[in-house]
Amino acid sequence: MSITVYGIKSCSTMKKAFTKLDQLGVSYDFHDYKKQGIDKPSVQRWVDALGIDKVLNKRGTTWRKLTDEQKQAAADSVDKAIDLLVENTSMIKRPIVEGQIDDKNQGQPILLCGFNESEFEAVIYK
Repeated sequence: MSITVYGIKSCSTMKKAFTKLDQLGVSYDFHDYKKQGIDKPSVQRWVDALGIDKVLNKRGTTWRKLTDEQKQAAADSVDKAIDLLVENTSMIKRPIVEGQIDDKNQGQPILLCGFNESEFEAVIYK
């Protein structure tokens, strides 16, 4: 079993995800964007699998503080949007849960973005 939860420790949504994973008996590693940052290949992998609209959080204060030029650049180019996510990790929707639970989902990879309790149960605890 190898699950990594990406996010920001102080986020209330992250706390819900941690609680649910603990309830499901899933062990995980935590990757804190604020302390560890994130690399472009990881963000690219998430965007390729889920789409930029799922990964990019436009509802938060970090997005709202961007200039109109930065927002337009992100709208015009997925690559520029990914660069903004790497530079401003608070704009990545939280949590990102990635990995595999071999005994529960026959080794199928898991990639979740955002916290949805029923989705966590369906995907992680098949």
